[in-house]
Amino acid sequence: MSRVFKASLLLLSTLTLGACGFHLRQSVALPPAMQHVHITASGDPNLQRGLERALASSGATVEEHAGADIAELNIPVAAFTTDTLTVSGQARVTEYTVRYQVQFEVHDGAGQPLVQRQRIDMAREFSYDATNTIGTTAQVDAIHSSLNDDMVQAILFRLQAAGRHPEQTAAQAAQAAESAPAPASSVH
Repeated sequence: MSRVFKASLLLLSTLTLGACGFHLRQSVALPPAMQHVHITASGDPNLQRGLERALASSGATVEEHAGADIAELNIPVAAFTTDTLTVSGQARVTEYTVRYQVQFEVHDGAGQPLVQRQRIDMAREFSYDATNTIGTTAQVDAIHSSLNDDMVQAILFRLQAAGRHPEQTAAQAAQAAESAPAPASSVH
């Protein structure tokens, strides 16, 4: 093949990818207090591994243990659920939805909130074929993996927003402290 044809093909491929909206994922600008971070997660270990890789590629050092001057990314909830969407005339399920709910919060090394507890919900729908149960299991696994990848990106975007707008995080913390009910006490 000629060099001109190869160069034209490369240029055409690049323009096509740019036109369809494809962009390489960039690293995320994390809040300065998250240079060292420890992740505590319950539920799905794949989410924790994905977050560790993503944070490391964004320049953070993921620490194995919590400590002074180490931010804490706490994920108390990371749960998949499956719900029935439609049922056929023979009373067989034909469509499901897989839902993924994650709650997380971030505190700096001094225990001050960087990101208040937030909840992210995602869902994917899929058709169920009773004659192909093996394919369905693989399909559900692929959906779980896709939701995990999307959840990692959603959490990173929220961390980046907290780094860009730290005054909003401080205002939210102050508002939460003001709206919290005063502790009740009684003497009998």
